Amino acid sequence: MHTGMSVIFQNTHKLLSDREVYVNDVALAELAEPLGFDSVWTVEHHFTDYTMSPDPCQFLSYMAGRTRTVKLGSMVIVLPWHDPMRIAEQISVLDHLSGGRMILGLGRGAGRVEFDAFRQDMGDSRQRFVESAECVLAGLEQGYCEYQGEFVQQPHADIRPAPFKTFKGRTYAAAVSPESIAIMAQLGVGLLVVPQKPWDQVEQEVALYNETYAQLHGEAPPAPIIAGWTLCHPNRDAAYALAKKWIGGYWQTVLDHYRFHENHLKDQKGYEFYGQFASKIQRGGIEAATDYFMNLQVWGTPEMCYQTIVKNAERIGAEAFIGLFSYAGMPAAEAQRNLRAFAQDVMPRLQARAVTGKIPWAA
Repeated sequence: MHTGMSVIFQNTHKLLSDREVYVNDVALAELAEPLGFDSVWTVEHHFTDYTMSPDPCQFLSYMAGRTRTVKLGSMVIVLPWHDPMRIAEQISVLDHLSGGRMILGLGRGAGRVEFDAFRQDMGDSRQRFVESAECVLAGLEQGYCEYQGEFVQQPHADIRPAPFKTFKGRTYAAAVSPESIAIMAQLGVGLLVVPQKPWDQVEQEVALYNETYAQLHGEAPPAPIIAGWTLCHPNRDAAYALAKKWIGGYWQTVLDHYRFHENHLKDQKGYEFYGQFASKIQRGGIEAATDYFMNLQVWGTPEMCYQTIVKNAERIGAEAFIGLFSYAGMPAAEAQRNLRAFAQDVMPRLQARAVTGKIPWAA
């Protein structure tokens, strides 16, 4: 089973300078290859302490030069915020610099603070995402971008350096709302599952995605990737206390950034699912929502972490797990302890698990 790690550059409560956060998380990422991880990932967010990673391709290009074998994944590039032609160029450059090691993850975004600062209407985001994705994905296969849509109008222009390796089978997208599940199947991309809703629901949606994908493309889709906030400790009670503090603390940063517990997305076109999410949080309370989120993630002793990942992966046929080990203001020493504990006592068992080969890029 492919096993990676991600850094997100959170500066929760501004306990450190932004520079110190970057030094610490880059150091964590540089441990990935020596410790035996299969991939390094990062996210995209702008303007706040939530995560300070505005350009995934830039960070991953740095990591391409600092590593030799690990895959390099974007989790995700938020297409509505960018010119798709420029994104296609950045992706191609990163793939050249890394020798074809990129795993492309795409998404449409849900943070109003980011859409507002980019002067965009969130109501347009789904169509912008679809048009941009079609433009970028076709461009990476044919070597040029050309597209005429409502939001994307791109005259014929070559991607230079020209893409040298197909991105089919190594492109994924985050899909939270049910509508997005169908769109990802139509686009022919795999699913990146970031746990935030009941696994029973995720299982049903992945089954629908698999069926839709097979009908449209005549073949099975790539196996899903699961990401998860991870807290590994040899003592169960200590693991619980640490998970409550740090994974629970991360959930509060989610609420601060996205304001999922408020009603601002209830009537927002394209984000109706998030409005339902807000209603559930309001009924149950923040504390209950925090516990709920924590129990969707990976925490506990090494055995508990292993069993949680395997159980969730088997439910949806996932063949890759990407762990996040530093978040919510966690001290650098604790983040390294967490990463090393997982790498030593959990990761070897995951990597030894048999897989079907539905993610050929992981070989």
